[in-house]
Amino acid sequence: MTGRSIRLLGAHEIRIRLGGVSRQRTYQITCRDDFPRPVADLAQGKVWFAEDVDDWIRTHRQHQAAVAEP
Repeated sequence: MTGRSIRLLGAHEIRIRLGGVSRQRTYQITCRDDFPRPVADLAQGKVWFAEDVDDWIRTHRQHQAAVAEP
């Protein structure tokens, strides 16, 4: 193990990073071909690497990039 922490996000955290969009809109965005693929599909839902989501937001939603920064 490298000592690097792995930060994961679920749909709720992605909604927050996207500025509080609706659950439906979050689903639409996370299903886009250019959105990062989830790293796991758990019983409670899919999870993504936070770094991948934040990079996507910086590229595709520049006006919301400040919200995405932890």
